[in-house]
Amino acid sequence: MRFPLALTAKIAAYIIGKKMRGVTKFATVLQLEPLHTCNLTCTGCGRIREYSTSIKDMMPLEDCLQAARECNAPMISICGGEPLIYPHIEELVAGLLDQKRIVYICTNATAMRRKMRDYLAFEFGRSPAGIEYHIEQLVNAELLSDKDVEQIHKGPKDPARKVIAPSDWMYWNVHIDGLERTHDLIVEREGVFKEAVAAMRMAKILGYQVATNTTVYKETDPNEIEEMFAFLSSLGIDGHTISPGYEYDAAKKDMVTRLGVSPENFFLTRKMTVAKFSKAEEWGRKFPIFGTPVYLEFLAGKRDLTCSAWAIPTRNIRGWKGPCYLMTDGHFRTYSDLLEKTNWSSYGVVNGVAKDVRCENCMVHCGYEPTASLGIQSKSGDMWKTIKFNFGARPAAVEATGITAFNGVSIGNGHTADKTPSSSAA
Repeated sequence: MRFPLALTAKIAAYIIGKKMRGVTKFATVLQLEPLHTCNLTCTGCGRIREYSTSIKDMMPLEDCLQAARECNAPMISICGGEPLIYPHIEELVAGLLDQKRIVYICTNATAMRRKMRDYLAFEFGRSPAGIEYHIEQLVNAELLSDKDVEQIHKGPKDPARKVIAPSDWMYWNVHIDGLERTHDLIVEREGVFKEAVAAMRMAKILGYQVATNTTVYKETDPNEIEEMFAFLSSLGIDGHTISPGYEYDAAKKDMVTRLGVSPENFFLTRKMTVAKFSKAEEWGRKFPIFGTPVYLEFLAGKRDLTCSAWAIPTRNIRGWKGPCYLMTDGHFRTYSDLLEKTNWSSYGVVNGVAKDVRCENCMVHCGYEPTASLGIQSKSGDMWKTIKFNFGARPAAVEATGITAFNGVSIGNGHTADKTPSSSAA
């Protein structure tokens, strides 16, 4: 299976229960943003610019947990900003797991190894013999230094403090937008790809579940995306989500004012998306992409879908963001207010016509995947196709033979620097 049976059953039971009760609009995934502070300035991300006046603000822990209870989505995606900066991230993850949620920690991975070292120190404090084998593995893989081991052997600084431990109900969801040169260009910092790979390798050795999320832009080479999936397969990564880059307002304004880059040269139109994702269905058969084959058909231009942004709502420091994760027409006090006070019929694209000009080029996962997964525009055979896709055999691991994942450094500050690599990594 692509997704563990218990998790798949939980989501299926939740959706079936809502439909049996006649509920037409409900949350399937909560995008929870406890803060917008980030240690990167990724090209194409407007979060730290749109919320610049509240960039240092954070949601109280209880507000985060209450947001999950309020919309009652079975899956919570903790995003931001960089969620590992959130000072209560351990308690937040623990609290959501206590609520029996499926938890995704969406991270750029720059602080991920530090959080896993905290876990190792905690476990060493409880059972030194039980964790020493993993420490030895990580040292041999050059993922822990002698100094790291020394600190781990001291045990936790605060034994009462929670840590992020491996769980069948939690995924590290690592941002990867291509192989080294492409990814570091987009995140505007050298070395991030290497650190993300090291963090994912460490996580798999320790028994964590690891997924990746990838956004495809105009300058992305589809062949590189396939090579990226093959490379990640060789690392034993559990699954992937993929989505086209969309020209939402906050990101466009930043590109023009900060980078002097024309958004038309970076983001995808609908026509470009279909061209970039022409092999999406093949990717779905070959790699453990999470979601539905129907959404992949949509990306490949094989069928039309309408937007169901209400199914993946966003809760952040200002409230429930409406109408969707990428467009902001207001913030609501409750999820019910978001559902009831938003004129959903005025958004999205229907029969090729954009209800709102801002929606014209959007084919993003958070708006269209729920339409596919909820069967809102289902066709004959879709249900069986989706069952086969998700419950069938997991795609076999692919060898990364001939792929140079570490294919360029010295790109400076991403799109603000010379794009010609001056050296390449081994």
